[in-house]
Amino acid sequence: MTGSALLQKLEDMEKEEGRLPALLEFYRKLLRIQDGVGQELQVPGPRLSDETVHQRTAEGKPLLESSDLSFNWSLWHDTFHKVTALFGEYSELFGHTREEFEELPDQFAAEDSVRAWYAGTGLPATRSIGETLLGELIHATARPFLTSCSSGLVGSVDLERWRRGYCPICGGNPDFAFLEAENGARWLICSRCDTEWLFQRLQCPYCHTTDQNDLAYYANDDGLYRLYVCEHCKHYLKAIDLRKAERGVLIPLERLLTLEIDAQARKYGYLGCG
Repeated sequence: MTGSALLQKLEDMEKEEGRLPALLEFYRKLLRIQDGVGQELQVPGPRLSDETVHQRTAEGKPLLESSDLSFNWSLWHDTFHKVTALFGEYSELFGHTREEFEELPDQFAAEDSVRAWYAGTGLPATRSIGETLLGELIHATARPFLTSCSSGLVGSVDLERWRRGYCPICGGNPDFAFLEAENGARWLICSRCDTEWLFQRLQCPYCHTTDQNDLAYYANDDGLYRLYVCEHCKHYLKAIDLRKAERGVLIPLERLLTLEIDAQARKYGYLGCG
């Protein structure tokens, strides 16, 4: 399993370096929670008829609508509280106190909140923690459930022909990309369910502009990592060029190892996938 492989990589990093930075330690603990949920899930998600799959993909709609979500809600509830407790343990990373996470109303673990987040219709307000961070809590809880859904549905979609800026399975935005080792084709990776799909190199996946005056990318010294930016919508996208990779690459780990790129992009006013 990818989650287990990623955990092993982080364990190896800790042995080599003596100690992981607090942010990576947080992600390692989060991955343990998510991996545990993934191992508990027995059913890969909802089943859709061939007719429904054909109709939604033909209309450019993701396969999973909010009404299709059929999670194990008891497991979801328990996982949400574990994730919230972990965020509280590392509350300084998020500019909040442990107590603010501990005092979150139970309504945010409810099915209605999950569907609202998934559909992008907004979340209930709280005095201490904003909607963005609430979304991150739900996102962190949802990942193992949505990746399980993706594993059961991804074979129904032609991932090389989807060519849209959002995920064909859950409709999530991409938060990472890779360029194929063979021909440099660019594949996007969903921030919510890890589905990968082919996308144009010379187009912004967020606003869809193809105006080359608005699009650019910056590479590090060895060309392994790229930062795509769009001046039209001010979004950015990280990528790894597998043609430059001299080692085996674990994409989820690359997301974590490039967090400094996120910080630099936001420093210059660019927006992530949220």
